[in-house]
Amino acid sequence: MKKSFFTLALAALSLAAAAQTTPAASVPKTAAAAPAGYADLLGATIKEVMSTGDAAELKALAAKMERAATVAPADWLPRYYQAYALLINVFQSKEDGDAKDATLDQAEAALAKARQLKGDESELLTLQAYIYQARLGVSPMLRSMKYSRLVTETVAQAKALNPANPRPYLVGANNVYYTPSVFGGGAEAAKPLYEEAKAKFAAFKPASALVPSWGERQLLGRLKQYEVATATK
Repeated sequence: MKKSFFTLALAALSLAAAAQTTPAASVPKTAAAAPAGYADLLGATIKEVMSTGDAAELKALAAKMERAATVAPADWLPRYYQAYALLINVFQSKEDGDAKDATLDQAEAALAKARQLKGDESELLTLQAYIYQARLGVSPMLRSMKYSRLVTETVAQAKALNPANPRPYLVGANNVYYTPSVFGGGAEAAKPLYEEAKAKFAAFKPASALVPSWGERQLLGRLKQYEVATATK
């Protein structure tokens, strides 16, 4: 009994204060098998990850997720969100390319652990494709040929596994958007892909409050840019 209370106390210290109680039906099996209160703590930390753009805070939240993984070692979600937080850190960070690559190495290591735990492969491949985009962004001129191809291939795999998952459609559209028009990319080429992603998001229903559901806000922001550009012509 003492041991179980000690484990839960560590979880509380690692993750932050609990939010509203998560309905049992909405908790993935791996989270449900974890110590009592774990799903609520994980959910609260996921909300923190999704609500911040501060690079330092994202690093700290990634560390929280790593600690959460020790509380529920069979759950792939802490490793997934650890990788996601590190990835978004790279997009927000002012560090140099070497430091960003080192952070992306950490993200890929966390993602590999999530894959070992048999997480949702479509979501894992989508995040891998997103990491490839971040690698490309570190050095676009030198890396575009390799990493743009890897994004395209990995997005295709994610779509094949789950055509209803909207996130690979968003990542694929971003890849086209940032590809020079002379190579078939650019804003106009990407627009119908963003529209397709929008339809996928409209139909998407997350299986629980804890599983990946990011991307729609980014997508709507991009589509708003198209509206503004059209209005100013």
